[in-house]
Amino acid sequence: MSVVTHAFVPFVHVADVERSIAFYAHLGFAETGRHVPEGSAVPVWASLRTPAGARLMLALANGPVDASVQAILFYAYVPDAAAAHGALARAGAPVGHMQRPWWAPDGEFRTEDPDGYVLMVMQG
Repeated sequence: MSVVTHAFVPFVHVADVERSIAFYAHLGFAETGRHVPEGSAVPVWASLRTPAGARLMLALANGPVDASVQAILFYAYVPDAAAAHGALARAGAPVGHMQRPWWAPDGEFRTEDPDGYVLMVMQG
C-alpha cells in the first residue's frame, strides 16, 4: 500500500522574502505565515496561499540565487490569463507574449519572479 499525498507545496529559496511576497501577490497569493528571527526585521521564511488553495513557501537563500542554474518550472493556473498578464506587466514583471497553443487555447504566457524562477501562467 502506498501513501497518498494530500498536498504538494513548492518551497523556493529567494534573495528577498518581502520582494517575493509582493511579486506573488499579483498572482493572488496572500501571506499566511512568516518567521522573523529575534533581533531582525527581515523575514527568513514565509508561507503563501491563494483563496483557491494553491500554496507556496519562500525561504531566504543562504547565498546568491542564480537564475541560470534553476532547474524548475512552475505552472500557475489562473481564471483569466489576460488579466494576470496585465497585472504583472503593470507591476514591472518581465512578461512574454500571450500565446494560445493547443494545450492552452485560452492563453498562457511566460514570466519570471524576482529571483528568475520561471512561471508559465495559464488560463484554466
